Amino acid sequence: MTSITTVGVDADDTLWHCESLFRLSHQRFIDLLAEHGDTDKIEAQLTAVEKRNLRVYGYGAKGFTLSMIETALELTDGRVDTRVIREILAVGREMLTEPIEPLPGVEKALATLSERYRLILVTKGDLLHQEQKLASSGLGDFFVAVEIVSEKDAGTYRRVFERYGTGAEQAVMAGNSMRSDVLPALEAGCWGALIPYPLVWAHEAAEAPVGHARYAELGSISELPAWVDSLR
Repeated sequence: MTSITTVGVDADDTLWHCESLFRLSHQRFIDLLAEHGDTDKIEAQLTAVEKRNLRVYGYGAKGFTLSMIETALELTDGRVDTRVIREILAVGREMLTEPIEPLPGVEKALATLSERYRLILVTKGDLLHQEQKLASSGLGDFFVAVEIVSEKDAGTYRRVFERYGTGAEQAVMAGNSMRSDVLPALEAGCWGALIPYPLVWAHEAAEAPVGHARYAELGSISELPAWVDSLR
């Protein structure tokens, strides 16, 4: 018999919007650099720079802003107008100060889960920005612990669920990213639930583990409490 004691939940695009804001910022950047290439060229260059910089800047709006500036310099051979740099900085500042509003069903689902299990927030990104978003969301009191990590892999989940729970085998991890929230959690021995978000960053896309006994794709976060309860 399974005895679930701990539930881990992702933050961005699971509890509140994130990727949609990045997509809008991408488009503003493309518009700013339009005279230096077509959309496909600019988008491809920005994506390449982002992926290259993940090892240095990590995930989040600050790293993305630096990648936009670097891309602008590369596309213009270092001759980018200072006006464009100012606009890019403004885009980054807006991303860092965008109001946070929980997605539909989030508060009720977290309230139910926190009454029955140890609820842990496990998210990637810039430490300060993620802390600010959590505080702004009003959801912090539902969690017994918050882990803001540089990367989500099997070792991360084993460490988190041993520290705050009773081990990975008695834990569930839920989130919108197959690559970060589901696959490494399953590898660690957890149960994994995908909560789809309409937009998926290409870096977070991966094939679903079809037929895996510990995996489920849910329609929304509202279904998470009942699914976790069913594992008993």
